Amino acid sequence: MDMRTMTALELGRKIRAGECTAVDAVNASLGQISALEQELNCYVTVEPEKAIERAEEVQKKIEAGELTGPLAGVPVAIKDNMCTTGTLTSCSSKILSNFVPTYTATAVKRLEDAGAVILGKTNMDEFAMGSTTETSYYGATKNPWNLDRVPGGSSGGSAAAVAAGECFYALGSDTGGSIRQPASFCGVTGMKPTYGTVSRYGLIAYGSSLDQIGPIARDVSDCAAILETIVAHDIKDSTSVDVAETDYTSALVDDVAGMRIGIPRDYLGDGLDPEVKAAVLAAADELAKKGANVEEFDLNLVEYAIPAYYIIASAEASSNLSRFDGVKYGFRVPEFDGLHDMYKKTRSKGFGAEVKRRIMLGSFVLSSGYYDAYYVKALKVKALIKQAFDRAFEQYDVILGPTAPTTALKLGDNLSDPIRMYLGDIYTVSVNLAGLPGISVPCGCSAEGLPIGVQLIGDSFQEKKIIRAAYAYEKTRTWGQPELAEGRHSK
Repeated sequence: MDMRTMTALELGRKIRAGECTAVDAVNASLGQISALEQELNCYVTVEPEKAIERAEEVQKKIEAGELTGPLAGVPVAIKDNMCTTGTLTSCSSKILSNFVPTYTATAVKRLEDAGAVILGKTNMDEFAMGSTTETSYYGATKNPWNLDRVPGGSSGGSAAAVAAGECFYALGSDTGGSIRQPASFCGVTGMKPTYGTVSRYGLIAYGSSLDQIGPIARDVSDCAAILETIVAHDIKDSTSVDVAETDYTSALVDDVAGMRIGIPRDYLGDGLDPEVKAAVLAAADELAKKGANVEEFDLNLVEYAIPAYYIIASAEASSNLSRFDGVKYGFRVPEFDGLHDMYKKTRSKGFGAEVKRRIMLGSFVLSSGYYDAYYVKALKVKALIKQAFDRAFEQYDVILGPTAPTTALKLGDNLSDPIRMYLGDIYTVSVNLAGLPGISVPCGCSAEGLPIGVQLIGDSFQEKKIIRAAYAYEKTRTWGQPELAEGRHSK
């Protein structure tokens, strides 16, 4: 079996059994990176020497019986907005293009403690603002299934790296679908946990009330094991929750008999690509054949999710990004006339167009005279959306729908039309507004050979239910494990 096509858990088992080593695994990933990275641009930073040195250390601990976890020795990639000691962490922005943190994000540290080997930092939309990974200061990442297509965003680098075999799994962050949507576009599995489940300490903030770190991997089992590793209460994060049940791998059971699954009619209307709709409904049928009770229902308020999300996220972004001013860290223009001129020139040259757009929108909705009309109203809509989900989960264990309304878009299509890009998040943003867990699982391909994802949404802290449903569906797939995508549709 080609090591590059293994899941993280499969590789971990082989390393523990002595069939291969952590160094072998790192070299396999580095070989893929060397072969494909010039075309794909999945990474901002790759550190081969550091990764091999770390793999050698981990291998010795595995052989000594000190590291016995399922992910020990398995190479991982980290999204470029999670701080890592001694490694560039830029949020794919010019303004942080020289920022090297002196501390490591809690989620990353927990992976390291479990024996993970970090390969590098993955490309992303600048400050996680975008749905295509085209707003990066380091250039666009391309979808390994088709190099003319975007990988999704903002965690597009992480999803594309997993799909292309440039790592065995990755961490991403999800503010409005930034794990699930690129997972759908790249034919991999991505999971956004309940807000507060995974510590945000060390995650450079975009929208603090919406951001959440989660796994991107080749299958549901990997995601469950990764989540089990990174979940923990953290006193460094005031929104961190002490979750009672974190044995997510126990939910990997091929049994959905009696499970109640609801499909919002609102998710099946105008704007949904017919091929995506057919694939998603086919996935629902498979779960029904396994004994789940599947029915459609009215969720309501879906049409208000996009405007509410972009008002709240932009307002929080305008506040969070005020710290990047050229004073304490990051890029600073060399020539300026006084403090305020330095602020203005540094931020003008350091931030990209999409980040500036959202800062301006956020500043506007928080300004005197508009605060009540926009921001307060958006918060009220957010509360109503949460109430709508609460009512839905009184009837259903899991909500099923599309992850994205289309397959991967062509490169460049959205840069000139940001509204179209924003509308592409219609099925994902409400999950973040309500703080719920969601997972995207591959459910087929379009006629053009582009992956399609189905999304499963659970009630707060009910990750085990969506893992169980996703795993059961995964077992029905006749087309099997998503193949390794290696840019075979290049121009």
